[in-house]
Amino acid sequence: MARYRVILAYDGTNFLGFQRQAKARTVQGTVEQALRQIGWQGRGLLVAGRTDRGVHASGQVIAFDLDWRHSPDEMKRALNANLPSDVVARIVRAAQSDFQPRFDALSRLYQYRLFCDEVRQPLKERYAWRVWPAVEITVMKQAAKHFIGTYDFAAFGKPPKDGGNTVRSVTKAEWYKSNDGLVFEIAARSFLYHMVRRLVALFVQVGQGEVTPEKVKDYLRGRESIPFERLAPPQGLLLLEVIYPS
Repeated sequence: MARYRVILAYDGTNFLGFQRQAKARTVQGTVEQALRQIGWQGRGLLVAGRTDRGVHASGQVIAFDLDWRHSPDEMKRALNANLPSDVVARIVRAAQSDFQPRFDALSRLYQYRLFCDEVRQPLKERYAWRVWPAVEITVMKQAAKHFIGTYDFAAFGKPPKDGGNTVRSVTKAEWYKSNDGLVFEIAARSFLYHMVRRLVALFVQVGQGEVTPEKVKDYLRGRESIPFERLAPPQGLLLLEVIYPS
């Protein structure tokens, strides 16, 4: 019996999130079903993080124990042969027996995509948020800089467990232009529930002139309560990478 580490990619559109549910199609349930087809008999996957309904991933990390007598590449082919088209094992590697995807992670990198258009674009809106009026990226960049560092992010999300710690250390928070819109990247060891989507919603309000870049500092430091509960929609969010010690 050996432990394996797998990097998953999936289109979250038709999944009700990552975590297994009894009567819903989820990423975890789908992957576990495929693993059972190749001999896995475990109770549950070890996972770096649980994405919400509609959120995508290109770098989700899972681990499991399996008595596999072939190479990791052969496992990848066998696993993908049993997976549907909207989820795939990109990389399969042998791991140390005590590897824990969640607790061993040094950082998680998320990406959020949006574009500005007055009219619907069905082919783009599966993976990005369409916003209108158009946003000004310069002020969004200014606002994002305030979030780099260690702060209490209680105003922007909930901890995984009731009463849990809401302090998080953000090492990257950056907006930039891409060929088809705007991209926000944020990195931290862990995030609060809905934290990234709530931050993006605030940045859009900054970009549309409803909130000043300086005002976000008051929200972050708890000097003033946030006067809205807006969430950016899930389809723009992507778990890009989970980083571990080399």
